[in-house]
Amino acid sequence: MSARSSKPHEVVERALELSRADGCVVIADEQSTANLRWAGNALTTNGVTRGRTLTVVATVDGKEGTASGVVSRSAVTPDELEPLVRAAEAAARGAGPAEDAQPLVTGVPRSPEFTEAPVETSSAVFADFAPALGEAFARARAGGRELYGFANHEMVSSYVGTSTGLRLRHDQPNGTLELNAKSPDRTRSAWSGRSTRDFKDVDPAVLDAELAVRLGWAERRLALPAGRYETLLPPTAVADLLIYQMWSASGRDAVEGRTVFSKPGGGTRVGEKLTDLPLTLRSDPNEPGLESAPFVIAHSSGGDQSVFDNGLPLAATEWMREGELRHLTTSRHSAGLTGLPVAPGIDNIVLDGGEDRSLDEMVANTERGLLLTCLWYIREVDPASLLLTGLTRDGVYLVENGEVKGEVNNFRFNESPVGVLGRATEAGRTEKTLPREWSDWFTRAAMPALRVPDFNMSSVSQGV
Repeated sequence: MSARSSKPHEVVERALELSRADGCVVIADEQSTANLRWAGNALTTNGVTRGRTLTVVATVDGKEGTASGVVSRSAVTPDELEPLVRAAEAAARGAGPAEDAQPLVTGVPRSPEFTEAPVETSSAVFADFAPALGEAFARARAGGRELYGFANHEMVSSYVGTSTGLRLRHDQPNGTLELNAKSPDRTRSAWSGRSTRDFKDVDPAVLDAELAVRLGWAERRLALPAGRYETLLPPTAVADLLIYQMWSASGRDAVEGRTVFSKPGGGTRVGEKLTDLPLTLRSDPNEPGLESAPFVIAHSSGGDQSVFDNGLPLAATEWMREGELRHLTTSRHSAGLTGLPVAPGIDNIVLDGGEDRSLDEMVANTERGLLLTCLWYIREVDPASLLLTGLTRDGVYLVENGEVKGEVNNFRFNESPVGVLGRATEAGRTEKTLPREWSDWFTRAAMPALRVPDFNMSSVSQGV
């Protein structure tokens, strides 16, 4: 019998039956992907993959507390199931008491579709997109530009079962499109990307037209030195910065005085104003178009995530409301340690409260400044201030008197997302966006463009 001949819910039930631990959590993740890749205005590859990963969490009670053991394996056959469960139990018995130990979650209503087959993607997801892409190739070829890029669609059906009776299921679609246009001599390059659930809301023609304009801007080259510039950050760049901020918003770390959200002298900055703009940063598992798991799915413990919280319901959370910091991320354990409310991380992020103004309109209202395309190679410099460094890529443009005058050199930047929010003077219209730097880990974001009067371009970069 092959690994995939067993239904996921049956594998979960059998693993729970085999468990001899005091508590057990089993997560079966069924994954399928479909992708297209292209270069020089022609498709190069396409493919479909399938896979299953099984995670078993065993908990063992002892005199000094409860220990946990976690083992994850791919393509587990029925004969390998019991050894996997025993390995998790052995890991628990060999470990000391788990710091994050909590009673396993109970009382969450069963998912009606728990026993149904996983949802799978296929090349059919590109049925409308692929012909439109072919038309974009023809237009690009006629316009003297070359298109490169890829489209990827993934579907993960997660089944969570516990010894306390939870039987939960979540289907997560995730699609990304990245399109890069180059001049035939490769001296000019422009990028655009989209996040999508099903590729029905992305139009290659729109992206190609956008890139054609940017390649036209790049025909005129200008050199600028390092320095502080008024800068328009597009939604993708804002998303990359604020995702890193969210990853760094640990309640426990803040209470322990180790982050930008720590209050000098003790405590956290919850309740403080981070920006004078009326911006709200929030996450919601039911956000239209950005839907994510409505309960905790934790394959490991660490920071403010705990395997003991698997199945814990997630609710809409405001991390910042009208500029005021409201919540930091916590597990049940770290909430108990810090006195903060329980607020687990949620797999989407939205910043809204800006004006109903497009990026083009913001450009038109710029006397002199820089317009960025995207950021990449972002790395942390100082956790105490959340100072990040990184590079601009695929187009930095000089704006004067409301018009783009040409493309300038790339820069290395040094900025804190918290500092950027605090100094921003304008936020535009919130729209779904693809964070370019973090798209392998996080794609569900909606952001406005931001105007920052003194964004720190710390040095000139030779990157493209």
